[in-house]
Amino acid sequence: MKITKYIAVACAILSLASCDDWLDNKPKGYTIPETYADYEKLMSNQYLINVLDPYLVYFTDDPMMVEKGETTVEWFEYISKKDHERNIFSFQPGQVYTPGNSDAIWENAYSNIFSYNAIINNVLSSTGGSDADKSRLQAEALVGRAFEYLCLINIYGKHYDASTAATDYGVPLVLSEEVGGDKYKRNTVAEVYEQIKEDLETASVSLTDNTTFPFYPTKNACYSVLSRMYLYMGNYEESLRYANMILSDPQNIRLIEYKNYKKIDGTQWRNIVTDDENETQFPDGQYGFPSPEQLYTRYISNHTFNSVCESEDLRQAFARNINKEMGEADLREDLFFRADCMNRGAGMEYFKGYTIYTAWIQINAGTSIPEILLTAAECEARIGATSKAIGYLNTLRASRIRNHIPYEAADYTDKQKALQLVLDERRCEFAMIGYMRYVDLRRLNKESQFAKTVVHKVGNEIWELPANDPRYIMPVPQNVLEYNPDIPQYER
Repeated sequence: MKITKYIAVACAILSLASCDDWLDNKPKGYTIPETYADYEKLMSNQYLINVLDPYLVYFTDDPMMVEKGETTVEWFEYISKKDHERNIFSFQPGQVYTPGNSDAIWENAYSNIFSYNAIINNVLSSTGGSDADKSRLQAEALVGRAFEYLCLINIYGKHYDASTAATDYGVPLVLSEEVGGDKYKRNTVAEVYEQIKEDLETASVSLTDNTTFPFYPTKNACYSVLSRMYLYMGNYEESLRYANMILSDPQNIRLIEYKNYKKIDGTQWRNIVTDDENETQFPDGQYGFPSPEQLYTRYISNHTFNSVCESEDLRQAFARNINKEMGEADLREDLFFRADCMNRGAGMEYFKGYTIYTAWIQINAGTSIPEILLTAAECEARIGATSKAIGYLNTLRASRIRNHIPYEAADYTDKQKALQLVLDERRCEFAMIGYMRYVDLRRLNKESQFAKTVVHKVGNEIWELPANDPRYIMPVPQNVLEYNPDIPQYER
């Protein structure tokens, strides 16, 4: 095996650059995978659990920031943010990252892709392990690679449109683990989606129903990524078909009862616990126990906890379908946000008049049962099966809303009315999970009834991001363009 078939050796890999210095030289401190056990260790590398970055939240209508001095804390002051965060929040054109800084999403994604490629292309010929184990491990890596590309294409490419996808700029498809050689080209949106579909369909044959390691994808995890892919493509029949493969078994519908939890002061990472004397921590994958709701676990790197306020727009979204007079309360807002003050362990901190996001749990950007319920609900609403859509909403909301009052299906026979209810619920379920709201804005902006201009304000400064604006598309990073100057860019 050539040494260039090893993964993530240097930063040159991350920027898709040539790395000739490594050719035919074994890098110190690294082991070249040769056995099945080597590839299994590679697949369980903690870096492959992480995906994306919180900065996408700054594109959306979820957060707000303030001027310096508006509060007694600096967490959500605009001036205190990193350059790229300010550039996104104020919808600046051109490159987002300033010279000398790199794009975490692009670099980490391609680093992971090189690792997945090494497994996909070589594990079947490795020594040791059964043929079934090798095929399963290859399938798990195929799901990982497909998921990385599904994220990348929805950040750096135009949103999928069947009429233009064959010519719209996507991202480079890198299917080899070898570093160097030819420059990389920018594949089309259609080509990237076709590769994602091929990887997932191939993987589904060899995946198992259960796995010994909670972060490895199962067959249902693969179906859930396919369901998300087709939802983003606007193919609602296929998205629903894959969602139903999961939901058809009632045992798969595992939901956390939020009413059994409370938030406590004096800590950060353990501030949501069971409402009993044991005070068991809310399911948190950082300790190796992912939420039972999760289908495919991929945690967002870093976090935005304590660093942004809840926007008035998001506050209204949480309140929109809540009957306070009947005692309903959205526990997603109640548990994951703090209003006016909090104690993180060093005494009370005050930010009167503001509400901040304080979830302090590992945020899953992978797929989950709540997402599949919402996807099925959206697809059913779009094809006119409104009673089924309302049924899925009631199932989810019963675990999220204190004193939940079920929706009456008879009140939502109009599919546009039912669809709006579903989209409202997505907004609340995925609040502050930047990628989810970011992609929803992009895809829904293509429908005039849902198109929205995002407005951000700090002091007297007001910035607007109209629907379908090219600034929604992240630019290919400058350090990648330096090695691949022929890669075309969107004007933004």
